[in-house]
Amino acid sequence: MDASWWDRQVYGAGPDGPDPGPQPEHDYVELVGGPLDGLLLDVTGWLPQEIVDGALLMSDHGAFGPGGRSGYEPAGPGPGGVGRFLWRGDVP
Repeated sequence: MDASWWDRQVYGAGPDGPDPGPQPEHDYVELVGGPLDGLLLDVTGWLPQEIVDGALLMSDHGAFGPGGRSGYEPAGPGPGGVGRFLWRGDVP
C-alpha cells in the first residue's frame, strides 16, 4: 500500500470512530464501483476461497436502501498491487 492509502476509510469503520483508516499489518482490497466505491475492505484472515467468492456487504446507499447488500467480486490487482473487488450489483 502506498502512502495515499493511509488516508482512506475502511468499510465498517465509522467515519467518526477513533481510527476509520487502514491498520498496520492488515490486508485490504479496494471496493470499485457501486455505493461503496473507494472504500477499503479488510480481508485479514480470509481464506483464499473466501476472497475468490467475493463479498455481499451491507449498504444503506444501494438500490434497496437500508438493509440491502452490494455484491463485490475479485478483479485482480489495481494500482500499487492492491487487490480490487468490483461491484456486481445490489440485492435485497
